[in-house]
Amino acid sequence: MKQTTTTDRTILFGTDGIRGHADHFPFDDYTVMRIGYAIALWAREKYAAEQPKLLIGMDTRISGPRIKQALADGLLKAGAVVVDGGVIPTPAVCNLITADKSFHAGVVISASHNPYFDNGIKVFDAQRCKLSKEDEERLVAVVNSGPLSHLFKAPFEELSKSGADIIEWPEAFSQYINNVLSHFPTPFLHGKKIIIDAANGATGICAEIMFKTLGATVVMLNNYPDGININAGCGALHPEGLQAAVSAQGADAGFAFDGDGDRIVAVSCDGSIKDGDDILFLLLSLPRYQPMDTLVGTVVSNQGLEVAIEQQGKRFVRTAVGDKYIAVAMEEANVLLGGENSGHVILRDYLLTGDGIFVAITLLQALTVSGNWEMRTFPKFPQTLVNIPVVQKKDLAQEPFASIIAAYQERLGSGRLLVRYSGTESLLRVMAEATTADCAQSVAQAVALALQEVLGSHS
Repeated sequence: MKQTTTTDRTILFGTDGIRGHADHFPFDDYTVMRIGYAIALWAREKYAAEQPKLLIGMDTRISGPRIKQALADGLLKAGAVVVDGGVIPTPAVCNLITADKSFHAGVVISASHNPYFDNGIKVFDAQRCKLSKEDEERLVAVVNSGPLSHLFKAPFEELSKSGADIIEWPEAFSQYINNVLSHFPTPFLHGKKIIIDAANGATGICAEIMFKTLGATVVMLNNYPDGININAGCGALHPEGLQAAVSAQGADAGFAFDGDGDRIVAVSCDGSIKDGDDILFLLLSLPRYQPMDTLVGTVVSNQGLEVAIEQQGKRFVRTAVGDKYIAVAMEEANVLLGGENSGHVILRDYLLTGDGIFVAITLLQALTVSGNWEMRTFPKFPQTLVNIPVVQKKDLAQEPFASIIAAYQERLGSGRLLVRYSGTESLLRVMAEATTADCAQSVAQAVALALQEVLGSHS
């Protein structure tokens, strides 16, 4: 087992839990065990449960089984009941712990859309899926607490011993499928040909079964995970292969998921790629969403979506990037529909987190109602996104960063410039949006170059 002698480093939660290189801190076995122990203490405290019950799921990364075992060892040592759902999509864990009231929380071992050498730990609350800010702060405090660090000065071998075993739940997979299918009439997709890109991740078998049960002819792409090919040139981040397959095979639609299944990109029957902004707009054709007066997006949602929503007499609310912020805004405004252009789409009347498979099927319902299989949406403002690798995430509100950003925002005029750090990767993201593609591209690249120079030399 992998272990480290460094147990006093601070563990931080990013936009979507803890994420990083699977072979480095905090994903060594020793630290993961501490995290598991802390999660159990947090759940025990929150639910006043002597033995909190947690469901664990994971995607197809080669590091998943090792991290799962270390995490479970920590949970069990703290007295938790640990149920193993195996390889299942992230939203499946949320679905299952919400439906089964005996669960207090869920944990998913996944780095979502990241490459195989990364991994992550996502924690979900059975009451509302995404952790509240207070829950997250409390969990971070427990993970990094002095008493917990003192406890884990015991020999590693002793910590590996626990008085209980993991409970295997092989039916978790089929239960999730049944839960999703219960929302849809069968076989409403009879006669439709659907192509699915599973990103060599956790959605493959689930998606194929569900779409076939709903009557569709299904063609699967990238559905042979080997532990290291998850998200590799495929899935929601690389939908070009799906686009080509839909066009070549004359399919009615195609869907690409990311490694853990909470993100979706669609391809229309004419081969056009549709992102989360398009999907949000298309879902509005469903009768249950038409009465809504508000839609929730993020600061990177295309300005064209906002214009289109306002033309319908509706309000468009923007949040920070991250589906947890969207979920909070949706609850506060009592909104049923929200999402990110990256493909995290939340249907709050189903679940307060993104579920790529559920969203895909719901979108097919909308297309059936509207007949809009070309997935025509709205004119988009040209956007350019440039990613800059960074070693240290320095405060962009300080000089000289702030002046550089302000100068280029002035150059954009009525356009939008967004400069932010990724919450899940060591990247600085520069997004420029303008009335012309040339302007957006030139500004984004200039800002990226200018910031890269000072980030590399500024101390």
